[in-house]
Amino acid sequence: MPRKKENTEEMKMEERTSLEEDPKESKKMKSEEPVIEENLGQSKEQDAQALALSEETPSKAEATESVKKKKEKKESTVDALKEHLKAKKDVKTLLSLEEYVKSGIHLGTKVIMPDMRKYVYRRRADGLAILNTELIDAKLKEAAEYITKFNPKDIIIVCKREAGWKAVKLFSEITGIRVFTKKYPAGIVTNIKLTNFFEPELVLVCDPWLDKNAMNDAKITNKKILALCDTNNITKRADIIVPCNNKSEKSLGLIFYIFAQELVKFHKMDKKIKLEDFTGDLGEKRELKEKETNEPVIVNPEAQAF
Repeated sequence: MPRKKENTEEMKMEERTSLEEDPKESKKMKSEEPVIEENLGQSKEQDAQALALSEETPSKAEATESVKKKKEKKESTVDALKEHLKAKKDVKTLLSLEEYVKSGIHLGTKVIMPDMRKYVYRRRADGLAILNTELIDAKLKEAAEYITKFNPKDIIIVCKREAGWKAVKLFSEITGIRVFTKKYPAGIVTNIKLTNFFEPELVLVCDPWLDKNAMNDAKITNKKILALCDTNNITKRADIIVPCNNKSEKSLGLIFYIFAQELVKFHKMDKKIKLEDFTGDLGEKRELKEKETNEPVIVNPEAQAF
């Protein structure tokens, strides 16, 4: 037994001696150790990446479910769009689109004020802004309903532009609403000393720029303002606006025909009115817009290109 122990100790001594005698072999063994550790580290990293990739990559069932959900979402979107178009088709407009277009109510100016930009559909090739007829119709409904809340004797209409004189005078004859054309009498609603002084509750102006004196008086006396606004108008002082071409005889005629029709219906007046009486024959070639030749030149820093 003691002999075996001696043999073992002798073998260890020989091994240590051989390593000391051959330093190259010793260095090789030391250099191989970190290589093994490095390989083990790379192996672990590759396994982790493979695991992460396997977790990110959806299974076949998950991919099928995802495609199914996308298809259902697309179908629901299409159905919603169909319902929207159907509802849009069922909405009854005050007048047909053809009548709106023939009257030129949708034709704006080359200037688009920030307040009016939301009503503009696009620009025409010649630079004129095109108003959205759906929005025109919606705002006409709103304005017509708003007018019926007031007694006709408490409403005045101010229209300095000649293109609207025929329509507003006919409107006045039918409804009894007081109309001021050509020149608005200064102080008529603010100066109590005037013999013709009176206090209206609603002031309707055909152009916020030309009829600005009436708007100023309405603001001073804290009265409501309904304004017909083209794309070049500033709308901030008006309570209700109607986006429209406020420089054309046919366009203004169509607007006051709608207002007259709604008032006659609301107050149950025994009167018959025709669109042609206000606009003339819409089948005729539309006259050149007054705005091209008879529009006041306004230099306004707020005007911006659309």
